[in-house]
Amino acid sequence: MNYDLIVIGSGPGGYVAAIRASQLGLKTAIVEREELGGICLNWGCIPTKALLKSAQVFEYLNHASDYGIKVDAYQADFSAVVKRSRGVADGMSKGIQFLMKKNKIDVIAGTGKVKPGKKVEVIDKDGKAVIYEAKHIVLAVGARSRELPNLKQDGKKIIGYRMAMTLPSLPKSMVVVGSGAIGSEFAYFYATMGTKVTLVEFLPTIVPVEDEEVSKQLERSFKKIGIDVMTESSVESVDTSGTLSKVKIKTKTGEKLIEAEIVLSAVGIQSNLENLGLEETGIVTDKGKIKVNEYYATNQPGYYAIGDCVGGQALAHVASAEAIICIEKIAGHHPEPLNYANIPGCTYSNPEIASVGMTEKAAKEAGYTLKVGKFPFSASGKASAAGAKDGFVKLIFDAKYGELLGAHMIGANVTEMIAELVLARKLETTGHEIIKAVHPHPTMSEAVMEAAAAAYGEVIHL
Repeated sequence: MNYDLIVIGSGPGGYVAAIRASQLGLKTAIVEREELGGICLNWGCIPTKALLKSAQVFEYLNHASDYGIKVDAYQADFSAVVKRSRGVADGMSKGIQFLMKKNKIDVIAGTGKVKPGKKVEVIDKDGKAVIYEAKHIVLAVGARSRELPNLKQDGKKIIGYRMAMTLPSLPKSMVVVGSGAIGSEFAYFYATMGTKVTLVEFLPTIVPVEDEEVSKQLERSFKKIGIDVMTESSVESVDTSGTLSKVKIKTKTGEKLIEAEIVLSAVGIQSNLENLGLEETGIVTDKGKIKVNEYYATNQPGYYAIGDCVGGQALAHVASAEAIICIEKIAGHHPEPLNYANIPGCTYSNPEIASVGMTEKAAKEAGYTLKVGKFPFSASGKASAAGAKDGFVKLIFDAKYGELLGAHMIGANVTEMIAELVLARKLETTGHEIIKAVHPHPTMSEAVMEAAAAAYGEVIHL
């Protein structure tokens, strides 16, 4: 039962770590208590995108006449939408099983716990405990939906994101608490499918980590499809005793009482650090996260941690990048530490949001003199042809050196466009270089070139 490396958790951090370790010749095992692929593949990134695609198709049907197409009769089959989403997730999980076999990684089913002396105790579903040893142990245990004291999830009327993906029927009304990526995506999904949605956000803008102009555009788009958006508001209490939940909301103009079938809590996540053996092993934590260095080593030699259980953005692609850096360092390579200032963030509502780097407000507060360029999709030929004119691309440059400080997009398919700007920042590309890089016409991505040109007074199509 000895290994070079044992990974606890098989999400996009854990399974990537295991595969990279195997590629580098390390005898590897991975411990998983639920499904291979973790939350992302089974209850997060992938199945939610399947739900959102169904909502988008339904939205197309609702607006088919805008495209010159007549559709006589159609309806959304909510249970079939959910079933499709689960099928997509199951397929992805089976794909991870294949990758484990292909890379000769031992999969150990059970709940893992670290112990002193570079040991891992795994308790299987029957309660049987087995001790494994490894030269290196990587914790990739992920996170779960955070619960507020006044918003305890009961799995029926007050739910988290997992239950939101498998409701037995489409609710007539829903209050979504929290407007980050998870809250905004579910608000769009349910509103499009026909639920009356109220979106409650404590801060002054929805999707509060985004540039303020992006937030305002999403709020306009959400209101257009019938979502009630309540900013600077907080849920004080929920009375679930009746058929409908009574949600008491404190707003800047006073208290409001809203009745809804379902209350979805989307107020963030918390790391899965309980019963992990951290105290026994002497691994230090801080503010609910495992403390690590730039190569993800903990304070205890031979123990490492990556993904949502350490600091940094709680994103699947961050966990995967951390996994590769961690394993390559273990294997004696010389990986470059991750630049957390160049991590793209995406929200898959409609319109989509994608961003990287500083917001305009943050750049000003940092003392930069700015050149800001913005190109609306209403001026894009491809967007007009696609019937997707909402949104824009906004680029923020340092006026002195031309450095791209931040990129902020809202519109159709912008999550597919942001990688260009991540690469541009990685390669220290200037605004003029973006302008001179020929972009194909007609495409949505032309808006990147045009936004850069707008920053320098050279825009053609505005």
